Amino acid sequence: MKGKGKLMCAIAGFVGLPGDGETRSGLLSTMYHRGPDGKGEYTDYGCTLLHTRLAIIDPLGGKQPMELCWEGKTYIITYNGELYNTKEIRNFLIKSGHCFQTESDTEVVLHAFAQWGEKALDEMNGIFAFAVWIKEESRLFLARDKIGVKPLFYKLHQNGLVFSSEIKTILHYPGVKAQLDENGVAEILLLGPGRTPGCGVFHGISELMPGYYAWFENGKIRKYRYWHLKDREHKDDLEDTVDAVRQLVIDAIRRQTVSDVPLGTFLSGGLDSSLISAICARQYQNKGEVLDTFSVDYVDNDKYFQPGKFQPNSDGEYIRLMTRREPMNHHWTVLSPLSLINCLEDATRARDLPGMADVDFSLLAFCGKIRSHVKVALSGECADEIFGGYPWFRDQKIRAAEGFPWAQNTAQRASLIHKAYSINSKEYVMDRYSQTISDTDVLPGASGEERRMKEMVNLNFQWFMQTLLDRKDRMSMYHGLEVRVPFCDYRIAEYLYGVPWEYKDHKNVEKGLLRKAMEGILPDEILWRKKSPYPKTHHPDYMVAVSSRLKQILSEPNAPLFQIVDRNALIKLINSEYEWPWYGQLMKIPQTIAYMLQINFWLTEYHIELI
Repeated sequence: MKGKGKLMCAIAGFVGLPGDGETRSGLLSTMYHRGPDGKGEYTDYGCTLLHTRLAIIDPLGGKQPMELCWEGKTYIITYNGELYNTKEIRNFLIKSGHCFQTESDTEVVLHAFAQWGEKALDEMNGIFAFAVWIKEESRLFLARDKIGVKPLFYKLHQNGLVFSSEIKTILHYPGVKAQLDENGVAEILLLGPGRTPGCGVFHGISELMPGYYAWFENGKIRKYRYWHLKDREHKDDLEDTVDAVRQLVIDAIRRQTVSDVPLGTFLSGGLDSSLISAICARQYQNKGEVLDTFSVDYVDNDKYFQPGKFQPNSDGEYIRLMTRREPMNHHWTVLSPLSLINCLEDATRARDLPGMADVDFSLLAFCGKIRSHVKVALSGECADEIFGGYPWFRDQKIRAAEGFPWAQNTAQRASLIHKAYSINSKEYVMDRYSQTISDTDVLPGASGEERRMKEMVNLNFQWFMQTLLDRKDRMSMYHGLEVRVPFCDYRIAEYLYGVPWEYKDHKNVEKGLLRKAMEGILPDEILWRKKSPYPKTHHPDYMVAVSSRLKQILSEPNAPLFQIVDRNALIKLINSEYEWPWYGQLMKIPQTIAYMLQINFWLTEYHIELI
């Protein structure tokens, strides 16, 4: 399918702060991995906007920063994202008197903002982060998409503002220091690799939250929420709900296949990626083309794989079933324990923070392999949060317990914190949990079960899903690979939030509603396959390798890690096993050790000052 103007990029800028050519070049140098195909600058009194571009479509038409004069005002935009309803918005704006010079969605976003101001966000179906400078008013507008697929960080600095797609760019601005305070330590050790919504972990650095916009002027930033999950009366019966889900999901996938460069899909053999791959493969077949699909595996995983509570079976046979059934040009990436370890440093640099250990490492290596074949890929993230697919949605004990269901281990985490810190660990975690619960919208009169399931969705939506979106964005964009996530179409999230749990849990199977809606698209073996998470290595050499590295750090009396982590607790960690993973379903002892290695590298690489 052909389209115009879609692009993934990096954006940055600063307002109310000095910045010569050297400063601008320095910031741009931190952004090239996200946008290696071009760069742009805009400088005006009091404002600098920067942009690097990953050209997917219409290389000339989407050049940024882009400027528009409309009704006596000058608007300049730097934009990272994709708008999936560009045509509809453009046609409406043309009727309102707007003229377009390009086919780019950047220009549509800019005109929409000039026409409607912040209300333009209500009309936009897409993934984005952007900034608009209004020259005559000396005001900066910042916005982030409803779901939070595209990142946007900022720092108030010397009565000015620095913003960017990634933290590393902010840290490169002259005078900004990489500092970690007690709250940052708590984020890393009590919540990591998740983090409090809006928190950038580094002292003074924040993230504009999903569904928010902000105005910056006169040295102050004002933030506003324009979208969140709202409960609504669900009037559709099961049959109509199934039809609505089928239409929404298929439409979201088809909208996101627009590209003028090679496009592929992630294929794990699970429900979500198989569904996306099947729909895209048939769409390509109708054009006389063959879809590229991509899977990751690990050396000797068939030999060492052991079924467990969170990973009941391996993916290989299901992937092969899909590749036999659909017209696909399939590519395997097979990673060794050494190749994972070798990605530790780059994965940390990509995230600017310690991440999901080898789950990040493998994705980083995998995306590098994918990028040698295609520039755009579709992935199945976020279906589990929206449709209630994780084990903790259906485990009565975990569901009833207070606290984040993917991290039932606050006491274990607290035992690792250096004695120099007097953090009330339980209070720190529970305050954030309780805030999210209180922020959950539920209709009056809802049953206890229905209320709790809405709370579970909101917890996952605001926390766990954001960690996965961070991971997918940073690991892919580190290689200049654009990854699209069709299940993050806000229309799906809005509709599903109001659907009663008994429908979502159709046949008492996780994501039963989605499975029912997709009957006939996938073979039953995959359609009703028990959920299995992103694959990880089970090779014992990986545990040996990470343990050896940790022992090396333990032999260093002044290793940075021991400024925030208790040395004796780490010694115990190597020979321990816990009931619950460190985070999610996959981070067990080897991954927890790797997370500690990431923290040590991060503290060193970023020259972090503890305050």
